[in-house]
Amino acid sequence: MSDIAVEAVHQNIHQRQSIGHLVEPAPSAAQLDQAFAAALTAPDHHRLKPTRFVVVQEAQREAFGELLSQALADTGQTEEVQLERVKHHPFRAPLLVLALTKLQDHPKVPHFEQILSSGAAIQNFLLSLQVHGFSTMWRSGAVVESALFKQALGLTEADLISGIIYIGTAVKAIPSRQEINISEFVSDWKK
Repeated sequence: MSDIAVEAVHQNIHQRQSIGHLVEPAPSAAQLDQAFAAALTAPDHHRLKPTRFVVVQEAQREAFGELLSQALADTGQTEEVQLERVKHHPFRAPLLVLALTKLQDHPKVPHFEQILSSGAAIQNFLLSLQVHGFSTMWRSGAVVESALFKQALGLTEADLISGIIYIGTAVKAIPSRQEINISEFVSDWKK
């Protein structure tokens, strides 16, 4: 790989940031498929493929907002303002993708490894979309713990809704990420 290609990969990684308000255009079906393919190359012990994705197209956002409101109520939220507010969350972006983790009992692959694999898959997905010029916001919150929400997605109680990914085009440029001093986070192991 050339130095230019290596620099482009690192630049894409360093520039990824969550953006809260996104507009059209959203990725094409081909771009989305390419991002899903990238996601599914994540490290995955015994190739269990614990990660699943559910696409919420633009026309389904209102119905999905209703489900979010019901799911939030299922978690014990009773404030009408909050229940009404969450109905509008799907309109923050033209496309939403739910990232799910279907946990499997396996003698050599504990659940935590499957969860880490799913997180790596989501990061690959986000980076692939970004290289196409799209922005994202990966969100979760109390709603992902709702048994009603999990049931509506065909999940078991043990499975995870790993996040709701909002996808579209940034309205405006955001400031570059502050440089990170890696020495604060990296050390040599010593006996």
